[in-house]
Order: sequence, then C-alpha cells, then structure tokens
Amino acid sequence: MNNVNGLNSKLPDVQTSIFAIMSKMAADYNTINLSQGFPDFNCSDELIDLVNHFMKKGFNQYAPMPGLPQLRKEISLKVNRDYGKHYNFENEITITAGATQALYAAFSAIVNTGDEVIIFEPAYDSYIPAIKINGGIPIPIKLNVKDFSIPWNEVEKAISPKTKCIVINSPHNPTGAVLDKNDILQLEKIVKNTNIFLISDEVYEHIVFEDKEHLSFASSEELSKRCFVISSFGKTFHTTGWKLGYCCAPGYLTKEFRKIHQFIVFAVNTPVQYAISEFIKNTENIYSLNKFYQSKRDLFAALINDSKFILRECKGTYFQLLDYSAISDMNDIKFSEYLTKEIGVAVIPLSPFYEESSNEKLIRVCFAKKDDVLKQAADKLVKL
Repeated sequence: MNNVNGLNSKLPDVQTSIFAIMSKMAADYNTINLSQGFPDFNCSDELIDLVNHFMKKGFNQYAPMPGLPQLRKEISLKVNRDYGKHYNFENEITITAGATQALYAAFSAIVNTGDEVIIFEPAYDSYIPAIKINGGIPIPIKLNVKDFSIPWNEVEKAISPKTKCIVINSPHNPTGAVLDKNDILQLEKIVKNTNIFLISDEVYEHIVFEDKEHLSFASSEELSKRCFVISSFGKTFHTTGWKLGYCCAPGYLTKEFRKIHQFIVFAVNTPVQYAISEFIKNTENIYSLNKFYQSKRDLFAALINDSKFILRECKGTYFQLLDYSAISDMNDIKFSEYLTKEIGVAVIPLSPFYEESSNEKLIRVCFAKKDDVLKQAADKLVKL
C-alpha cells in the first residue's frame, strides 16, 4: 500500500536489495558468499597504518565540504596522467561518501520532474530509485544479450525532447563488459549539439583485463564537458567499507553537485582522506590492480572449466556471469536460492538488475575472494 497513516512513499515499489537478501541468506545458511561485491581479504597494511597515523595526529574532525585539498590535487594529477584531462581541484573535483552517494548527488543536481534518463540494463540497482525520487522517468534500454554491448541504434530512437541524461557504466556491473572506441564515437555523435548530460560510473576503472585501456569519459572533450565522472577508492584499494569516492565534473556541474552533496553528508571521513592522499602517490598501489584481479578471474574460470556452467566473457570488474541453462530450468532467483541453501554457494541472480523481469538463465559471482575460497566454491559448483 502506497499510503499508510498519511505516509505517501516516494519509492513504493522499492524493496530490500537483492544484495542484502542474498548476503543474509549466505549468513543464515553458513555458505560461501560469492554474492555481494566486496573482497574477503584486507586492504594494504600500509594504508591502515596511514589512517591510524592521521587519527593519532588528531585529524578527526570535519574535513572541508568538497574534500581535502591535497587529496583533490592528487586526483587531479592522476586523472590528467591517466586520461589527459585536467580538472581544477578547487572547483571540479569533490570527495564523496562512496560512489553511490556521488551518483545520487549527480542525479539530484540535474534531474527535474518529467525529465527522461536513459539507462542500460542490466543496471546497477541505485540508478532507477535515484532517478525516480527526483521526479525523473527512467528509460531502460537492454544491452545486447550476446555480448552486453550497447545497441546504439536503439539509443538514437530513445532520444526525445525530454531526454536530460544518459547513464553509462564501464567497466560494467554486473556483466563485465567494457566500452570500446566505437562506443565513445557513437555517444559523441548522439550528444553533440544537444543539452543532454552524462553520468559515467567508472568505479571499476582500474580493473580492466588483457591490457585493454579503460576509456574514461574524461578523455573525450565532447563528453567530459557535460559529464559527471564518478569513481571509487573502495574498489581500487579493497576498502569498500570506508565509503570514499569522488566526482570529477566541469565547474558549472560541480557547483550544482556540491549544493546537493553538502546537505547529504557535508564532508566525509577525514583521516581516511589524509591517508589516501599519501597512499595514492605510489602509483603501484593503483596500476597493479588489473593483473591482480585478472589472475583471480582466470583461476576461477580454470577451476570451473569442467562444470556445466558456461562462462560469459568478462573484460573488467571483479564479477563473472555464469550461464546455467545446461543445468536447470529454474528461474535465476530460484536457482540462486537453490545454490545458496542446497549447494552452499551464494550468488546473485541477474533479473533484479532489470526494471522488468528477465528470463536469461544467468547468475553473477564475485571473484574478489581469497584463492582458497574460490577453490572451495568451485568444488561445489563443478559437482552440479
């Protein structure tokens, strides 16, 4: 019921997320948890020591609303080094309480009642609620089933006078797909000479495999001038629980972004900001990530090679899609429950990543786990 005791819900259809449901189920049944997307290993001891150092030094009060200047300066240097784009640390970079908060602030800054926002499904589950709560209308477009590439002809058809924004996520959660140069050219062509904004969710920017290049929207003049580029230290440094991310955007967008940001969290964790501003100076702490996670992807693939699961191509992120069509006729939610309760491995069904249900027999596993955990999970899955 939408109206209870005078409360008129802004998100009447939103329920507990599938990630929370499956993680709880994993705990309840004491199973191996390959569902929720976080590592089961610790972050760098050096980084922990740095946080402790700054805590003991007394840096435990509010940080400046946009984030510590020294951290924003380091981000500016990093983005310029990686993508050839200079963002002014003063008025174009904001430190956020994780990427999800940055996404919410970005949507809130630009989306008004009746605005249409194009998203691609399967999609990260925070997009649609953030659009709707701001009065926007999500326009979902399904990625191509074969390789989860973007059907650009459908995007062109979906553009209307009400189109306010297009949301892109690459490397893509949950599919592991990665944009190529043709994708950038197609999007540049679509948005040129329009007032369409972009939100680029790039939290897995440093987890791209086979030495492929991550194509950030920051590297395109046409795209970056209208775009919020959002990333996450949690994914890069194995610290998802610290909830620290950032948003790079041109000054006119950052001005509106910060108006929202200051009334959501005002500022974010001070000693962690100090620690990361030092830790990020050693580029090995960033650029070794691709090979680290590629080795885990390849290990898991080898371990379940003799199973009946079909591995879909994974070009980035720490997620792997498994096709179970040769194993069961159950829908993906029922099959995920079966794996958790009966087999002892918790996974995520793909259908909750769609606004309307999907019949694809696909599940998502997270391989950001210790090797022993991956081996134990694979032993169970191979027996199916």
